[in-house]
Amino acid sequence: MPRAGFRLTDRNDGPMPQARTLRSRQRSRIFVMDIAQATATLIHESADRLYEAPNWTPSGDLILNADGALWRLAPRPGSIPEPIPLEGVPELNNDHVLAPDGETVFVSANDGHIYAAPLAGGHATRTTPNDGEAMRFLHGVSPDGADLAYIRIDLDDAGAWGVPRLHTIGVDGASDTPLTDGAAPVDGAEYSPDGSWIYVNTEQFSDEPGHAQIARLRPDGSGVEQLTVDERVNWFPHLSPDGTLAYYLSFPTGTTGHPADVEVELRLVRGGDWANATSLVHLFGGQGTANVSAWASDSRRFAYVDYPIGS
Repeated sequence: MPRAGFRLTDRNDGPMPQARTLRSRQRSRIFVMDIAQATATLIHESADRLYEAPNWTPSGDLILNADGALWRLAPRPGSIPEPIPLEGVPELNNDHVLAPDGETVFVSANDGHIYAAPLAGGHATRTTPNDGEAMRFLHGVSPDGADLAYIRIDLDDAGAWGVPRLHTIGVDGASDTPLTDGAAPVDGAEYSPDGSWIYVNTEQFSDEPGHAQIARLRPDGSGVEQLTVDERVNWFPHLSPDGTLAYYLSFPTGTTGHPADVEVELRLVRGGDWANATSLVHLFGGQGTANVSAWASDSRRFAYVDYPIGS
């Protein structure tokens, strides 16, 4: 979700979200992490534009959002992001995923809808129907490219936000199906590489508001399994394309939601051993750092963003 400081259990009576901007003396820095070397390489740094949520295309480029638009960046030090010209779509937020064909990008917009657009640029087409006032935040596309997994937050007549629920929907806008009932907030839905699971972060396993843990469930909503069990607040599970690794964003104990500008960790899971995840990097960030999967197709590297303030 795009709004800094938004708590899963909060309700919002204000305006719709807007594109985030850097604070005074803040920078956004885009890194590539090499798993084998356990080293991070700085690719691009900006004091003018807040880049968020990298994806990695099959052709080898990074896709990020900033200023309500999409940008393309080669994952080489010194590269400069280039805008992707999209038409027919409102201001975007930081939830976007790439279709398996490598030619289409699905994006969430701040009007509450999901759109499909050519990754090379061009006209966007709305995917979600007008079926009530709601915000929709996209996180996953099935391996066969047929379905999307998104988070839906219904709005009441006063514009207040309800509890986030997991939905799936066909890329043609058909068969919109709720998989959770709103009893507990859920977010960060992403398909496993074989399509047999949807991985999420959820507050289902705790009575403490905001205490999200990683879990998974079948695409029909059955078979819910808790994967992380610890005192930290864990968000946004991302599985490598070969299914052998995963990383997720881990907030300090007591964090509510997935705020910006806090000390966080990126944790690595090997061989499905979620109970023994290891910390790869400590950074200042959170919101925007790893909202969507940024794995390279070789399953050896992923991208992320941090947001230091000051020198």
